[in-house]
Amino acid sequence: MEVVLLVLGIICLLVGLAGAILPLPGPGLSFGGLLLIHFSHYAEFSQTTLVTFGVLTVVLVFLDYFIPIWGVKRFGGTRYGSIGAILGGLGGLFFIPAIGIFIGTFLGALVGELIGKATFQAALRAAFGSFLGFVSGVFVQIVLCLAMIFYAGYGLYMQM
Repeated sequence: MEVVLLVLGIICLLVGLAGAILPLPGPGLSFGGLLLIHFSHYAEFSQTTLVTFGVLTVVLVFLDYFIPIWGVKRFGGTRYGSIGAILGGLGGLFFIPAIGIFIGTFLGALVGELIGKATFQAALRAAFGSFLGFVSGVFVQIVLCLAMIFYAGYGLYMQM
C-alpha cells in the first residue's frame, strides 16, 4: 500500500505540473500528490509545510480565475473582453492543443472587446492585458507546483 501511495503521489505531482498550463487543477493535484507521499511514510512533511502549501493552493485556485480578468480590467478592458478571454482560451485549447490556450486567450479578449464596440487600439490593449494576466497566473502556478515537486523530492531524498 505504501508503494501505491508513493507512485500515485509522484504521478499527481507531475500531472499537477502539466495542469498548471492545461485546464486541470494543477496546484490541487500537486498538493494531493504531496499529501499522498506524506501518508506513504516515504517522506514526512511538517504540519506547517502542509498547511502552507494547502493555503497557497487554495489562494491560487481562486486567483487563477481573477488574474486574467484583472489583466483585462487593468488595461482598460470590459466584461466583453473578460468573457472573450475565457472562451478564447478554452477554444484555443481544443484547436491548437500546445499553444492554443495562450493564443485563444489573446484573440478571445480582442474579439470580445471588438464585439463590445471598443476601438481596435483599445481592444488590442485589453487583449494584451488579458494575455499578460493569463501568463502571470500560469507562471505562479508552475512555480508553486515546482516548489511542491522539489520539496517532495527533498523529503524523499532525506528519508533514504
